[in-house]
Amino acid sequence: MQEVIVKRPPLTPATLWDIDYYKEIGLYFYLEATQDILPNGRVNVEHYGEMIMLGSYSYLGLIGHPEINAAAKAAVDHYGTGTHGVRLLAGSLVLHNELEARIARFKQADDAITYSSGYVANLSTISSLLRKGDTLICDKLNHASIVDGCLLSMAKFTRFRHNDMDHLERRLREANGDGRILVVTDAVFSMDGDIINLPEVSRLCQKYGAYLMIDEAHSIGVLGETGHGIEEHFDMPPDTIDIKMGTLSKTIPSAGGYVAGSQELITFLKHEARAFIFSAAIPPTSAAAAKAAFDVIEKESWRVRQIQENYNHFASRLREAGFDLLYSETAIVPVICGSTDRGVALAKYCQDRGIFVQAVVAPVVPEGLARLRACVSAVHAPEDVDYCANTIIAGGRELGIIE
Repeated sequence: MQEVIVKRPPLTPATLWDIDYYKEIGLYFYLEATQDILPNGRVNVEHYGEMIMLGSYSYLGLIGHPEINAAAKAAVDHYGTGTHGVRLLAGSLVLHNELEARIARFKQADDAITYSSGYVANLSTISSLLRKGDTLICDKLNHASIVDGCLLSMAKFTRFRHNDMDHLERRLREANGDGRILVVTDAVFSMDGDIINLPEVSRLCQKYGAYLMIDEAHSIGVLGETGHGIEEHFDMPPDTIDIKMGTLSKTIPSAGGYVAGSQELITFLKHEARAFIFSAAIPPTSAAAAKAAFDVIEKESWRVRQIQENYNHFASRLREAGFDLLYSETAIVPVICGSTDRGVALAKYCQDRGIFVQAVVAPVVPEGLARLRACVSAVHAPEDVDYCANTIIAGGRELGIIE
């Protein structure tokens, strides 16, 4: 009897974005490789040459900082390139403890825990803390790592409209009074560049007995007079936020993520968070670089002032020209283009003129709100900030995005 071979469906489902189409028409500019990091926020890009980097998360321009590089090199000499495993067993180094103590001091918390990435920090912290009978309440525009952590937990998961405090209060009233309630939100929203209304969120959490977790991936080094983040920005006490999450891969030029908070919280996470228990420790180079970076931020506070100046100048030029930048007030500048085709076309216009900037389109953002996601840096030269603004304005007019 002849064996029947069952035909298999394709291994991969259809992509949400027509990658092949945009490659064919020359409008695909993703996964491009940087060959060299150059001064003043510039890079050397394979196949493109020198470009002004307008898409970087290195908000304070700390990648390549000599003190941070030296700390990483010293860690290799002392510890080698890896660890002996997971932190709970053989993978903990004195350097990890020093980094966590440094983070706790920077965030004015009792202690901190570090994870292999910011994504993992959110995913593991949320999913390990919340149980069946608890309630998670999230801003609609929260990062995917927060959403995934909420979905992985057994708690009831609900959202409130972006930065809408009346809707948040309605969600809090609807929450199960018997379980714990955790409100989770970004400090700075990664696609819009605006800031959560922390004073009102905090007031509502206290009113309804909810805990508060804030993701500061895009606010450390950017918000606050000295770059210490959203509590400093709003001049609020350091115990305003119960769970202080952040990354070590944006303003901090390293890799990893962290959570800072009470001693009780951190002890719990170090013994219950699966991604901490079952993932290898952060490499010594990453830990040392991150630790040194927190020192540099505090010593070189001019960088915080400079990024705010560069943002204000760049954003005001674009707004005066007629661009919609939504409610951005940070280093992330969403230059709204409208359709996907207009977004990638304006990005291409800039790329052809030596600016490394990318379009963000549906389904990452809503249809009709395709944008350039431009990020200014503290180390961009004033003439480069003006050149980028001039180029975007000229392209916007040529493509009919602005008049």
